[in-house]
Amino acid sequence: MLYDLDGTLIDSVADLAAAANAMRAGRGLEPLPFAAYRPHGGSGARGMLGQAFGVSPGAAGYDALKREFLDVYEGLMFDSTRVFEGMVAELDGLADSGLAWGIVTNKAERFALPLARALGLQAGAIIGGDTTGHTKPHPAPLLEAARRLGVSPQSCLYVGDDERDIVAGRAAGMATAVATWGYLGPQADHRRWGADLALAAPGHLLKSLGLP
Repeated sequence: MLYDLDGTLIDSVADLAAAANAMRAGRGLEPLPFAAYRPHGGSGARGMLGQAFGVSPGAAGYDALKREFLDVYEGLMFDSTRVFEGMVAELDGLADSGLAWGIVTNKAERFALPLARALGLQAGAIIGGDTTGHTKPHPAPLLEAARRLGVSPQSCLYVGDDERDIVAGRAAGMATAVATWGYLGPQADHRRWGADLALAAPGHLLKSLGLP
């Protein structure tokens, strides 16, 4: 089993939003409501900066804002981030069933590795956005996770909350599942993504697979 991180295993958007609002405060701007940020949680810095400042990659000054955002986020990324309720029991159930599991995220290792350690996520493999030189929807990160776990891609199921997760999983030859409790993206319709499963809540995967 392979999982996306933000919006699938962990709820991290409060800390991402706090970093963006801290940057707004430093410029004399009022904070934006949490609800404005949540649908963009899966897009990391790009999503947060787009909401906070209306900028996107390629815009003048974007790279400097992104560096600032990442530095601010690193200082508070443990404040409110938590594992979604039900996921710890699911991961324990996978281990009890003898199934290996890993994490494949577009979050850089600089953030993904310490977060996983702090939250007690003992994955067999953790692949960040800078591990392979590719980010999802490219299949390379998922294929690297399968390699590290010693399993074939065809024997993997990838769970994520963004369309790019499903695209990457299918490109890697894996079965896919949508974490419908996640951030999903603004106006997203996950039913159009072509995933094999749609999971209604954290912890539902074992039941969907007929595991105890």
